[in-house]
Amino acid sequence: MNKILITALILMAFISELKAQDTLKLNFREAVNIGLQQNLAYKQRTNEQDVLKREKQAAQLAHLPNLNIGNSGFRQTGQQYQQVEDQLIVTNVSNNIITSNLNTSMPIYNGGRRINNTQATRFFEEAGENSLERSAQEVMFNIGRQYLQVLLDQELYRIALENLENQKKQLEQIEGFVEAGLRTLSDQYNQQSEVARLETVALNAKIQWETDAWTLAETLQLGPNVIPQLEAVSLSPGQSEYLNMSVEELYTIALENRKDFKQQQLLESGNKKLLAVSRSFMYPQVNAFFNYSTFFTSLDDRSISEQLWQVYPQQTIGLSLNIPIFNNFNNKLTVTRSKVEYYNQQLEKTALERRISQEIKLAYENYKASIKREEATKLQLTAAEEAQKAISERFRLGVSNFVDLATANQQLVAGQSDYVQALYTLFFQEVILNYQLGVLAVD
Repeated sequence: MNKILITALILMAFISELKAQDTLKLNFREAVNIGLQQNLAYKQRTNEQDVLKREKQAAQLAHLPNLNIGNSGFRQTGQQYQQVEDQLIVTNVSNNIITSNLNTSMPIYNGGRRINNTQATRFFEEAGENSLERSAQEVMFNIGRQYLQVLLDQELYRIALENLENQKKQLEQIEGFVEAGLRTLSDQYNQQSEVARLETVALNAKIQWETDAWTLAETLQLGPNVIPQLEAVSLSPGQSEYLNMSVEELYTIALENRKDFKQQQLLESGNKKLLAVSRSFMYPQVNAFFNYSTFFTSLDDRSISEQLWQVYPQQTIGLSLNIPIFNNFNNKLTVTRSKVEYYNQQLEKTALERRISQEIKLAYENYKASIKREEATKLQLTAAEEAQKAISERFRLGVSNFVDLATANQQLVAGQSDYVQALYTLFFQEVILNYQLGVLAVD
């Protein structure tokens, strides 16, 4: 009775501890949504995508003429020069001046710089979109891993509590057998030791469950003292449609769907266009320009409107040709840097291709192994259940000893734990395979 009371107090303390905390009920979809809203890296990539969109817009608008208007007003005090009837008269006065000008220019030929820069920014924006989608898949993958781990911990804790209760009932039976003279006192002591050990096992399982739940809460950036209460997922064993495909076919699917690989392809194309942009600075440039300027001076007695619009307006229209001859090798330095960026991007794409091949093989083999493990642990659990029933009956009849009973109980618990872990591993290995193939659907 004392041991039962102690166990009840432990469970009541655990329940009161959970009640003291704020629990937030979540299913997997809700957890992923919260993760996408709170994940730092994902939010940073979202902000960076806004910059890439603006860069693309600026490159597109660069094909249009630029237009600038300038106005200034100032006062000059001191010697002023005036042209009056072929004479230059110098007076010491204050002169109020207003100037206005309008300038516009448009590149006609600049070595294809505008076209290549526009294409480069388009590649970079699309690469950013792929990076954002891959980041969302990564957030879902990480949350899924932690989500399933919490559910697994919860299930292992349930198994530990169930085993503890079964062994307590077993202890009551042994105590009855000892009183009746059917069992020795050593069997009772051994069972008491086993119950005490299982109480520690249950406590460790609870601590592990809480620890992983708080880790998930931190990942989701939940509020202080808020712990998630997770909705279970269906663990019905099944086989993925990709299981019957070869590794080569899976590799082809990955190259077609992996957003990070598409990102590297687009970054390579964008850097190639930037290399062409850097080379354009070594070609002649032709620009068309138009300038309109006028001013007002207080030394002239005519009105402001007359001076600005009739007397002093000037218009200039023309073409400018700029031929680079020698600029201290700055253009060649720019070309070299762009070339290195382009070559490095090619190396990164090649390295990613090799890494994708390795990841696909590993995920595929682990998925097949997890299927075999689930089948083996299911047989293990069935055999352990039958063995435990048989040995428990033999122990009740006095045929088997305590060691056989304890071994059967431990094998049953091990079978239950191994099978549960195998189910969750199989479920998550399919998630890993979909993630490595790039087909993990965030939506």
